[in-house]
Amino acid sequence: MTAPLRRWCILALTAVAAATLFITAPTGAMAAPGDPAVPKESGPDLLGDVLTATGKRYAQAKAALNKSRAKQLQLNLELKKANERLAELAPQIGEMAATSYRTGKLTAVTALLDTTSRDQFVERASMLTELNMVNDRKLAELNAARQQAEQAKKALDVEVAEEQRQLAVIDRQKTEAEKALALVGGTKLTGGFVSATSPVAKAAPRSSDGSWPDESCSVNDPTTSGCITPRTLNAYNEVRKAGFRRFVGCFRSGGPFEHPKGRACDWSLQSSGFSNAHNDDMRLYGNNLTAFLVRNADRLGILYVIWYRQIWFPATGWKTYSGASEHKDHVHMSML
Repeated sequence: MTAPLRRWCILALTAVAAATLFITAPTGAMAAPGDPAVPKESGPDLLGDVLTATGKRYAQAKAALNKSRAKQLQLNLELKKANERLAELAPQIGEMAATSYRTGKLTAVTALLDTTSRDQFVERASMLTELNMVNDRKLAELNAARQQAEQAKKALDVEVAEEQRQLAVIDRQKTEAEKALALVGGTKLTGGFVSATSPVAKAAPRSSDGSWPDESCSVNDPTTSGCITPRTLNAYNEVRKAGFRRFVGCFRSGGPFEHPKGRACDWSLQSSGFSNAHNDDMRLYGNNLTAFLVRNADRLGILYVIWYRQIWFPATGWKTYSGASEHKDHVHMSML
């Protein structure tokens, strides 16, 4: 083979190899940012932002509601104990009043005037001191029980008002979510996907008040070269721990939903790439994965889930979905 011909063959083989690399979709379990293998998603402008803001306010109100109701249980217990103590002390105080009425008010003068000896005087003085101490203690206990009951009742009234306020917030967020979801066909309730046999996931960390803390895209995404939030990473690990280990991609530098913020993952139905469910195994895998996410949504901090023309949002439940992508080829998970 001549030198010019040999050079031509090398150039041709290099070009073929480069073209092959360019057109072949990746077959591994990782998807790079902007990877052509990831599903194409789109939606109405600002839909993701509206759902994010609405979902966050809903989650905050729900956390505050749960905290208020827990406080009410505690205050009701305190009020019950205070009232039980009042009921216990009332007969004793009543007996003290009746005795005083029958015999006249016992004073140091009346108790000591008719003493006939020094010993009797000392005995009566000691008895009078002890009796007054007992009566004073009972009266103090009664007043303390009354004060405790009054304070518990006032605090309980405050918590009941707070409960009503948070319920109003939750109702408003539900209305806002329904308006937003109507843009993608979310006008009808569906049976959705849920299974009581789904594993229970490890809960993600919350703030001391029960709310979800703000998190940035600060940890490495195990599915791409991008980043995700710690809460998204926890959800990713829990999904895989539950047995769902097929292809998945989380971070993407562009596009809708929460992918560019590191707060979303697309769970494929197959070992590599994405394609519509075309057999019972793929459909069942998507159903079971979705059921796991919804059952553990409150533990993981999930914002919403989309799968097979349906969307689940905590404030609204399952509704129909007819966005540009019907999500028949993957389960979409967005995080708070």
